[in-house]
Amino acid sequence: VQLQASGGGLVQPGGSLRLSCAASGFTLDDYAIGWFRQAPGKEREGVSCISSSNGRTYYAESVKGRFTISRDRAKNTLYLQMNSLNPMDTAVYYCATDQRLSDCSGYGPRDFASWGQGTLVTVSS
Repeated sequence: VQLQASGGGLVQPGGSLRLSCAASGFTLDDYAIGWFRQAPGKEREGVSCISSSNGRTYYAESVKGRFTISRDRAKNTLYLQMNSLNPMDTAVYYCATDQRLSDCSGYGPRDFASWGQGTLVTVSS
């Protein structure tokens, strides 16, 4: 299982970015997979997740209505479309999955064993 995150960068408040997470060694339908982030001095937190069991998506309250998680099965790639970004979204973003999980509900960062390397998103004017 390997994950490669990309797409981070510097964006002004109100702007948009799309993060990508290329998966290899498994298919996106096999396990629950999600996006997490860690801001400086803060704990890693869940941002969004897709359950493999039913395709249900989950979002942190702080990003609902602004972020959209999706997956391209043909490219075996997970995406996170981020709109209306604000400085509070500044963080290193990671994609993660776990071979034991088919459902995201009730699980947090500590439950996911396989992580990509992270991509930095900076929202600043």
